[in-house]
Amino acid sequence: MTSALIEELESAQLRSDIPEMFPGDTVRVWTRIKEGDKERVQAFEGIVVGLKGRGLSARLMVYRVAYRQAMQKNFPIHSPGIDKIEVVRRGHVRRAKLTYLIGKTGKKARVVEKMMNETAPQQKETSAREENV
Repeated sequence: MTSALIEELESAQLRSDIPEMFPGDTVRVWTRIKEGDKERVQAFEGIVVGLKGRGLSARLMVYRVAYRQAMQKNFPIHSPGIDKIEVVRRGHVRRAKLTYLIGKTGKKARVVEKMMNETAPQQKETSAREENV
C-alpha cells in the first residue's frame, strides 16, 4: 500500500523532457540561479562522468575544465532547479563511470566521438566460406 502510494507521488514529479544520455556524452545543463529577487538561467557544459540512481533520486555527474580549473557538479535530474538538459555530442566509451578523466588535461582527457552514419548504406559482410563457393 505505502510503496504504491510512494510510486504514485514520485511519478507525478518525474520530468518527461529529459533526453537519453550516457557516460561520455557532452551535455549542456541549464540551471536556474536565484540572486536576491532576480532569477537567471546559467549553462554548465561538460562530459557526463556518471549517472547514479533511479526515479526521482537520479543524479547526473558532469565534469569540465575551464580556465585550468576543474569542476565537477552533481545535478538531480528531476529537480525543478534544472531548466533543461541538451546533449551536445555523443561519446564512445567502454566504462560506466569515467572517473579516470578527473585530473587529466589535454589529449588524455578526450573522449572519442560516436560516429552516427545513418545515411550510409549497410554493407553485407561476407564470410570466407561464401567467397570460396
